[in-house]
Amino acid sequence: MNAMNVISPYKSEGIWAFDDPSRGLTREPFVFGIPEIIETYAGQIADSEAGFLLTFSQGPFPGFQIKLVWVEGEYEGNWYRVDGTEEKGWLCPALLKYFDAPPAEIYCHVSAKGGGRA
Repeated sequence: MNAMNVISPYKSEGIWAFDDPSRGLTREPFVFGIPEIIETYAGQIADSEAGFLLTFSQGPFPGFQIKLVWVEGEYEGNWYRVDGTEEKGWLCPALLKYFDAPPAEIYCHVSAKGGGRA
């Protein structure tokens, strides 16, 4: 598994989703609190609905903006809370396409596709 992962979420028919053909994922939706977290951070990026870069890792890295902390597992997925807030979101079993097991923490950075920072 890669230490750093990058996906490009986009909005399709009002739903945030992403594709990662290398992992067999197409139009994989974000649900249950994750869309609101995306809006909070990606909303600062011009034209984010057409796609932005989301870099994530189970360890901290320079410039990370968001730290998600594991709360509990439910229905084969996992609930995470944005560190320092009450915001929570559920990540579906596709999480295990990137990690061997649900990490205790996930560190994230959002940026524009052209490399600009949010």
